[in-house]
Amino acid sequence: MNPIRAFRNWRIYNETVRELNKLNARQLSDLGINRGDIERIARKAL
Repeated sequence: MNPIRAFRNWRIYNETVRELNKLNARQLSDLGINRGDIERIARKAL
């Protein structure tokens, strides 16, 4: 993987985690997400 793609993926992952962590438990539940699943979901976003 080239460095530009690695940086892009890292940035997308971090942004996804950050945005999902801003949601409260009720909002996450409405989306069908548990707080423990956030990192796994962020990895799938790549």
